[in-house]
Amino acid sequence: MGPLWGKNVLTVGAVDRLFITFEGTEGSGKSVQARLLANRLRAAGRVVVETREPGGTPLGLELRQILLGRGQLDISTRAEALLMNASRAQLVETVIRPALERDDVVVCDRFADSTLAYQGAGRGLGMDELASVIAFATAGLRPQLTLLLDVPVEVGLARKHAQAQGNRFEAETLAFHARVHSAYRSLAAAEPDRWRCFDAVSPVEQVAAQIWDAVAARMGLLA
Repeated sequence: MGPLWGKNVLTVGAVDRLFITFEGTEGSGKSVQARLLANRLRAAGRVVVETREPGGTPLGLELRQILLGRGQLDISTRAEALLMNASRAQLVETVIRPALERDDVVVCDRFADSTLAYQGAGRGLGMDELASVIAFATAGLRPQLTLLLDVPVEVGLARKHAQAQGNRFEAETLAFHARVHSAYRSLAAAEPDRWRCFDAVSPVEQVAAQIWDAVAARMGLLA
């Protein structure tokens, strides 16, 4: 099965230009790993733009507060998907695409695959419908490399619940998170050229080293 949405509309003409996304369920450690990778790329002499979803722009930050807040608003499933993609459209147009056109490396904590996993599999929205909305929001832009941090649902939620404050997605049922987890694995299996999967139960330093090896190989850097 090919990609559900988008295409690599910015052909990688030089090894410096790369759009990397991190995906995973709650508590997978992707935010930590995204920061570690960005720092190591900078140490290797690359210009890196770090960003995240939802967020990454002033509009995105406002939408993030709405989308992740617990008990503040009763957001319908379709509205949730559209708000996610509104944040994404702003991020692509004002941050990601300009960075790639400058030949910067972009490292993004979540991107469109999160919508397929969370609003698609988790919430039960149609994947084809979501793919159309995503393609519009991104103007077809798709990452060249997506790194999945795979962790058992119970382990990830235990990590998040140990923190002081959770968001509205963390408060969802175990069955919801199991559907999201399964969707990520299916998405990765469908596009093995784009996805790389890592056991996120392993120590942070070990996972970071494995991620660096994968990215360095893709960019032609020494590991």
